Amino acid sequence: MAQSFEFGGQTFEIAGEAALYWRAQEALLVSDLHLEKASAFALIGQMLPPYDSVSTLEEIATLCRTYRPARIISLGDNFHDDDGEHRLAEDAAALLADLACNTEWIWITGNHDRAVSGIWGGKAFDEVTLSGITLRHEALRGDPNPEISGHFHPKFRQVLRGRMVKRRCFVKTPRKMIMPAFGALTGGLDVQDAAILKACDVTDGEGVEALVATHSGYARFSLHHAGALAK
Repeated sequence: MAQSFEFGGQTFEIAGEAALYWRAQEALLVSDLHLEKASAFALIGQMLPPYDSVSTLEEIATLCRTYRPARIISLGDNFHDDDGEHRLAEDAAALLADLACNTEWIWITGNHDRAVSGIWGGKAFDEVTLSGITLRHEALRGDPNPEISGHFHPKFRQVLRGRMVKRRCFVKTPRKMIMPAFGALTGGLDVQDAAILKACDVTDGEGVEALVATHSGYARFSLHHAGALAK
């Protein structure tokens, strides 16, 4: 079953659980990698498994083998902090350099990594606009143009068979799309949280959908009507 949908007059395909493939631009879009989050926590004495960067980059490499993108666009909070780019371990740095060598890698700066510079490859921008769609880290309220952003790490929660199920999701309105966090150690914010609705320029969820990747495509959930629309 197809995973594609229309946004801003363009066709996008959900790639894996948390990425988009934009065929017209030959671009793979990811957001909120938060590379070197584990090492950032280690610096303050909180130990996490130190494999988050390699795991995240290997997942991107897997998608690249499937989609063969000409460019990778990462929508901010690429590293967990401004020093993360310099702390990147040798194996992760080699993997990132290889990915950047084989694609045009575009880093969008985020609130966690204003200083990202692309020392392992790629170029950094505050935002970019392609085919009339603006790609930035955090949604700009009131912007009338189509926009794809990240920042909020949206997750969809639903009780199934007595258990709370949590899944990463995309948030979509006619002119706003918020991507889920791609990083291995990233948490998430409930898709119906007021901060997400505010970023979408709505108050009650009307016109807002959560897109959740499935094995055969994706499911659409209307936040206003709270129903699932299979796709």
